[in-house]
Amino acid sequence: MIGTQPATRVRPAESDRTWTGIYQRGRQERTGVYAPPSAPLASPALYHAIGTSPVVSLIGQTPLVRLTRVAEGLPPTTAVAVKLEGFNPGGSVKDRAALSIVREALRTGALAPGQVLLDATSGNTGIAYAMLGAALGFPVQLVLPADASPERVQILRAYGAHLILSDPAAGTEGARQVARELAAAEPDRVFYADQYNNPANPLAHYTTTGPEIWQQTEGQVTHFIAGLGTGGTMMGVGRYLRERNPAVRLVGVQPDGPRHGIEGLKHLATADVPGIYDAGLVDQVTVVHTEEARAMARRLARQEGLFVGISAGAAVVAALQVAREPDTGLVVALSPDGGFKYVSAPFWRE
Repeated sequence: MIGTQPATRVRPAESDRTWTGIYQRGRQERTGVYAPPSAPLASPALYHAIGTSPVVSLIGQTPLVRLTRVAEGLPPTTAVAVKLEGFNPGGSVKDRAALSIVREALRTGALAPGQVLLDATSGNTGIAYAMLGAALGFPVQLVLPADASPERVQILRAYGAHLILSDPAAGTEGARQVARELAAAEPDRVFYADQYNNPANPLAHYTTTGPEIWQQTEGQVTHFIAGLGTGGTMMGVGRYLRERNPAVRLVGVQPDGPRHGIEGLKHLATADVPGIYDAGLVDQVTVVHTEEARAMARRLARQEGLFVGISAGAAVVAALQVAREPDTGLVVALSPDGGFKYVSAPFWRE
């Protein structure tokens, strides 16, 4: 368990903070050779508890489901499948990134006993941090826009996270600024996880999500579709799939403008682009309007029995567009979360 007094922070080596360094460890982890800690562990019990935690063991291995009624009219050689990340214990794909970030922070000594994990979030990553903090025994402080869905706020409070609600007009960019200021003011009290710039975020998808998709499709995936928020999912999965088959096409999804209703996604032209995002890896970026995403989320619930979130609706809109193009095979769209965190939204009644 984390104590109450801050410990001296052990600064990770420079190689531990770069994508290249973590990427190389990711290659080792996929072959079962785990990198040792880069410094004496400040909290060895907590680090090793990750490997024995029942909650942690539930993260990953989510189902891949082929769409039927929504995909009617596609050529017989084309299929669309959805990776249902809402089946993770925290309810979203962000469980993977949060676990990777916490594991790396403990391995390098960036998160030490007595420190608080701090980050900005639109909801899902914060829920994942809070779940892990409750399961493993470290405190979590989160900054999120005040207009986050009430379900997300209630879940965070249920897990015991300390919340700071930021200006909703400033969106996640405003929340990130508040988190940076808090981290700068008390660098020894907090570990600033910084999911937007932390290479452990894409590492999670390089080591887990990507290999799962490759295995579940028996290597037949031709296109991968994912919304662009932090960019971690696309970067990690994309790198892995490209290693296995350089012909796999990667399609990102973004909203049509800075003011939109697709929680978790960024309009890259007007946003502070995350440091982990490499635009050169992505073949194309498809723009989806909020109403299109909501309509598809309703359609997936009513025609497929899949109750997914709005960003999942956006990913499926883009996936169907791609699937109608010539010479398309197996299109995999990633559903970041389920619809349960959005049940108060009025669009479900339409």
